[in-house]
Amino acid sequence: MNLRNILIPLGLLVLLVAAHQSYGWMGVVAVGGGIMMWLLLHFTRLMSIMRKASDRPMGYVGSAVMLNVKLKPKVSLMHVVAMTRSLGERLSEEGQQPEIYRWTDGTQSHVTCEFKSGRLMKWTLVRPTPEPEPQPETVAAPEAAPAP
Repeated sequence: MNLRNILIPLGLLVLLVAAHQSYGWMGVVAVGGGIMMWLLLHFTRLMSIMRKASDRPMGYVGSAVMLNVKLKPKVSLMHVVAMTRSLGERLSEEGQQPEIYRWTDGTQSHVTCEFKSGRLMKWTLVRPTPEPEPQPETVAAPEAAPAP
């Protein structure tokens, strides 16, 4: 179980109780307003990220190599979506842990990310091997006829 799901609401409740004991109902209103502003800021950020992601193809990123460089362990899925401005192509089953997503660029390089409880645990970059260019066949020069 994720400890944040318990500690954040518990901390907010303690903050509200402390505000009530210190300043009465005016303290509760002030702290409640601050909490509401914090929630609205996060909601607005989430909506702007999702709006930007809806304008791009699913699982597409401009450069898989640059995404690979920018990724850090334990960042949230929402942070990765904000970096790529695209929803990842889901490779794992719905509701299965770990969640696996893939972002591919125009050169068919792709980054496959593994998320556990919404946090990035590991990722791999795969770059396609370039096909060797065919060597032009050398045409032998015709042999010169002997001089008479």
